[in-house]
Amino acid sequence: MKKNLFSLAVLLITGLMTMQAQELPNRQETLKTLLSVNKYFMTQNPDPGVPTFVKKMRTSNLWTRAVYYEGLMALYSIYPQEEFYDYAYRWGESHNWMVRNGSISRDADNQCCGQTYIDLYRMTGDRRMIRSIDACMTMLVNTPQVNDWWWIDAIQMAMPVFAKLGKEKGNDQRYFDKMWEMYSYTRNQHGENGMYNPEDGLWWRDHDFDPPYKEPNGEDCYWARGNGWVYAALVRVLNEIPENEKHRADYIKDFKAMSKAIKACQRTDGYWNVSMHDEGNFGGKEVTGTSLFVYGMAWGVRNGILDREEYLPVLLKAWNAMSKEAVHKNGFLGYVQGTGKEPKDGQPVKYDSKPDFEDYGIGCFLLAGTEVYKLK
Repeated sequence: MKKNLFSLAVLLITGLMTMQAQELPNRQETLKTLLSVNKYFMTQNPDPGVPTFVKKMRTSNLWTRAVYYEGLMALYSIYPQEEFYDYAYRWGESHNWMVRNGSISRDADNQCCGQTYIDLYRMTGDRRMIRSIDACMTMLVNTPQVNDWWWIDAIQMAMPVFAKLGKEKGNDQRYFDKMWEMYSYTRNQHGENGMYNPEDGLWWRDHDFDPPYKEPNGEDCYWARGNGWVYAALVRVLNEIPENEKHRADYIKDFKAMSKAIKACQRTDGYWNVSMHDEGNFGGKEVTGTSLFVYGMAWGVRNGILDREEYLPVLLKAWNAMSKEAVHKNGFLGYVQGTGKEPKDGQPVKYDSKPDFEDYGIGCFLLAGTEVYKLK
C-alpha cells in the first residue's frame, strides 16, 4: 500500500512539474525583454547605414546585419512601432536597396539583405526596394549552377529570398524549383554524400567537417549555429510557400527529423552545446544556436507541425534560460559566439564577452522571442 501511495505521489509531482514546465512566460515580460535587447542595439548603432569595422570596413548590408533586421521585422510584427520601421527603412535606403556587392553576386551572404527588402516592399508597394534582389535571384533562376550553397549557413541567407520572391510573383514555381535544386544539392551531393546526415538528422557545416572528420570525443561535428541556420531557413520557407507546393512535404520531413535530433541533445540547463554531439569541446552556454532552435520549435508548435506536449517544455526551458541568464540590465546579450564555422571559433563565449559582430546574435534572439510571444 505504501509503495502504491509513493508511486502515486511521484506521478502527481511529475505531472505538476510537467505542467509548470509547459507554462508559457508572461507575454509582457517576454516583450519587455525583446525591447530591451533591441533598444541596446539601436542605441549603440543610431545610424543604420554606417559601415561596420571588424579588421576591415564592411558595408552594413552584410549578412550579420541582415540577420538582425530579420529579427527586427519579426519584433515589428508583434509590436509595430514607427521607429522600428524607420530604422529598417533608413538601412535599406542608405544602400539604395542594393544587394551587397551588386545584383550579379551569387554569394548567399550578399543576398540575405533581400529578405528585409521584400518585407518592407510588402508594406509599401515601392518596387525600388526589390529591384536589385529581384534581378539577382532571377539571374540564379536562369543559370544552371546549383552548387552555390557550399556551406549550410547559406541556406538561411538565401533560400527564404527565393520563397518570398516566388510568392510575390504569384507563386512562380520557377523560384520554388530553383531553391529546391540548390537545397537538395547541398543536402545530398555537396562534398561526397551531401551535408545532411539522415542517420543523425543533423548537418555538417561544409565538406571540411563531413567524415572522416571527428570531434575530440570521436563523434561527428554538428555545429549548433550551422544547424540553427538550416532549421530557421526551413521555417522561413514554409511560412511563404503554398500548401500544395510540390516539395513542401520534403521540407516538413527534414524539419521534423531535425527537431527530433535537436531535442535529443539539449543540455540540462536548457541551452545547446556549440558542438552538439561533444559537450566537452568548448562546452558552455551559447545563445545563437539555442535561439534558432527555439525559433524553429516555437514556430513548429504554433503551426501544429510539432507535438505541443513533446516540444513545448523543450523550447520554454531554453527560452527561460536565455531570457533570465543571458540578457544584461542594459539589454546587452551575453553568451553569443562570434563569427566562424565551428565550435572553437569566437571562444571563449561568456556572459560578459562581446563577439566580433553582435548584430546577428541579437537578430536570432529576437526571432526566438517573437515566436515564443506568439504562442497561445
